[in-house]
Amino acid sequence: MKKIRSLVLSVIFCCAYSGTFAQTDMADPMIIDETDQSIAVARVIPIDSVWAGHPVGFCLYSDCNRQYIAYYNSERRMVVGQKDAADEKFQLYTLPATYRESAGGTSTILGWDSHNSITLAADSEGYIHLAGNMHVDPLTYFRSAVPGDITSLEQVMKMVGAEEDRCTYPNFMFTADGDLLFHYRDGGSGNGNEIYNIYSTETREWERLLDAPLTDGQGKMNAYQSEPVLLNDGWYHVYWVWRDTPDCSTNHDLSYMKSPDLLHWFDAFGNEITLPATINDPGLIVDPIPPGGGIINLAAKMVLNDDQLPVFIYHKYDSEGNLQLYVSRLGNDKWVAKQITTWDYRWDFSGWGSIVFEVYLKDFRKRDDGMYEFSYYHKKYGNETILLDKDFNNIGKVLKPDPFGDQLTLEGNFPGLQVNIAADIGSDCNPDVKYLLKWETLTQNRDQPRPEPWPEPSRLYLYGLVDFNAE
Repeated sequence: MKKIRSLVLSVIFCCAYSGTFAQTDMADPMIIDETDQSIAVARVIPIDSVWAGHPVGFCLYSDCNRQYIAYYNSERRMVVGQKDAADEKFQLYTLPATYRESAGGTSTILGWDSHNSITLAADSEGYIHLAGNMHVDPLTYFRSAVPGDITSLEQVMKMVGAEEDRCTYPNFMFTADGDLLFHYRDGGSGNGNEIYNIYSTETREWERLLDAPLTDGQGKMNAYQSEPVLLNDGWYHVYWVWRDTPDCSTNHDLSYMKSPDLLHWFDAFGNEITLPATINDPGLIVDPIPPGGGIINLAAKMVLNDDQLPVFIYHKYDSEGNLQLYVSRLGNDKWVAKQITTWDYRWDFSGWGSIVFEVYLKDFRKRDDGMYEFSYYHKKYGNETILLDKDFNNIGKVLKPDPFGDQLTLEGNFPGLQVNIAADIGSDCNPDVKYLLKWETLTQNRDQPRPEPWPEPSRLYLYGLVDFNAE
C-alpha cells in the first residue's frame, strides 16, 4: 500500500531540557540514551526561491524512482517539479496564473492563508493529480494529460460536481488495492463534512467512495480528523475531534472508529456504525473532553498494543487548568484515561486562523524492546520523548538526537524566521535514504497580511538523509 501523509514542521524553538516535568510511575525513572542514533546528509539539491512571508504546506511525493514536488515560489505562484531520483536537478513548471474573481473562485496564487497547502500524487497509470490553495474555496484540482509529465497538467473544474464549492484540507491517498482516493472537508470550521472520492484509471473519472460523508457535523460542528491509516492488524483507523466554531478553543470529544475496507465502519467495541459518524453516537467517543477543555486539532496520536487494540495519547487541561498529556486505552468495555505528565504550564489557545502551536505531538510507537515511546515539543520544556512500559505507565524518558530541523542554521537574517520541513508522503524505492523539503519563513499570522517589510525569498532544498550508524 502506498501511504500518503501530510506533514509540515515549524522549527522555531530550542530543544534544551531542564528540570523534571514528566510524571513517572517509578521511584527511579529509566533513562535510555539514543543520542548516538544520528542521521547524515547524503545529498542536498537546491530547487527554487520561495515565499517567506508565512508558512504553508508544500509537498514532496516519491513514486518509486520518480520524485515530484509542489510549492509556491517567490511570487507566490503554484509550481510543480519532477525528476528521476538519481538526477541532481528538478524540471520545474509554473502553473498559469489564475485569480479567484475570474476563474470560478479558484486560484493558483497564494494569499496569506496558511491553510492553503498544496498536495499531489501519481495514479497507477502515472497520471499526476494536484490540488491545493483552498480554504473554504471552490475545488482547485489539476490532472496531467500525459503520464509523468507535469507540463501537461490541466485544470479540471469538477470531480463529481457536488459539494465542491467550499473545499479545505485536500489529500490524496491509496487503498490497500492501489486505488487512488481524494478526501477533503466540505464546509467551514464548525460546520462541515468529510468527503471521500475514488478515481477510476479506466474512465479517468471520479465518483463518491461513500454514499454519505464519513463524518457529519449536522450543521453544528465539524470533525478535524486524521487520514485513514492501514495498520498491521489489517484495519484502517481514523480519529478526530469535533469543533463547534472557527474558534480553536471549541474543539471537543476525542473520537475514533475503524474499518476493514473503508466502506464499513466500526467503533472500538466492534459495533458497526451507520455513516455518517456524528456526535450522537457515544460509542465513538474516546474521551468526552468539553469545549474549552484543552484539546485542539492534531492533538492526539494512536498506536496498537500487543492485543491489537487502539491506545491514544493526547492533551487536555487537568483539574488545575494546566495542560497535560493523557493515555486512554480500552478496559472492561470502556475507555480508561490516565494522566502521564505533571506540567506546570497552561497553553491557553483560542481564536480564529492559523496559530503557532505551543505543544506539538509527534511520534507514538512501539519499540523493539516491547515498550512504547512518545515524542513531543513543548514551548516551556522543549523536545522530549517519554518512555512507557507495556501497560502504558510513564517509566522514564528516551534521550534522542536533536530534531533535524534544529540542527540546521538559518540562512536568512530577517527577525522571526523559522525552518519548515515537509516529509516525503510517497514511497521511494531506496528505503535507506529518507527525503524531505526544507525552506524558511516567518510564523503563522492568523492568516492575516503582514505589513511590510517582508523577508527576502528563501531557498527551497531537497535533502536526502541516511542513518549515520547504519552498517
